[in-house]
Amino acid sequence: MKTSIRPALVIFGALTLICGVLYPMAVTGIGRAVFPAQAAGSIVEVDGKAVGSELIGQSFTSPRYFWGRPSATAPMANNAAGSGGSNLGPMNPALTDAVKGRIAALMAADPGNTAPVPVDLVTASASGLDPDISLAAARYQAGRIAAARGLGTEQVRALIEREAHGRSFGFFGEPRVNVLALNLALDGKTAHTR
Repeated sequence: MKTSIRPALVIFGALTLICGVLYPMAVTGIGRAVFPAQAAGSIVEVDGKAVGSELIGQSFTSPRYFWGRPSATAPMANNAAGSGGSNLGPMNPALTDAVKGRIAALMAADPGNTAPVPVDLVTASASGLDPDISLAAARYQAGRIAAARGLGTEQVRALIEREAHGRSFGFFGEPRVNVLALNLALDGKTAHTR
């Protein structure tokens, strides 16, 4: 029995050291050297103050700002520590009721808008933390924001186009816009990622 315990403990110790200490330190070191902003959380700063992350959505509720995707994280919206979707299937009445409520809220906030409501404004993602919305979702909100800020709708639409990002690597996903960056641009703020 002693002959089999000693090699097992040595292997256990060696694998713990390699997989639990050396490998994470190496990956973290490489990440910080090659992608310093991303490894630090892609924190967005304005005038030296952290205002959010490029990677985690935030809740904006004022009609003067673009609104992001709904978040299903608990116990509060956009909780990075509780990432996850609602897990409600397409036939679940609770999902239907939630979507109807979100559509009603969007229509109440902008009663003159007769455009179809983009799906990403009324459904949460799997992570519940999406920082981006589709260009259609941003354009849908342009009239409300223009009216609330006393701007022309075309000014807001031009800002959307300026802040838009294309597909990742030219073919993954859909064109999108980061809600935090868009709202900072609305306020005329210059954001820096640290």
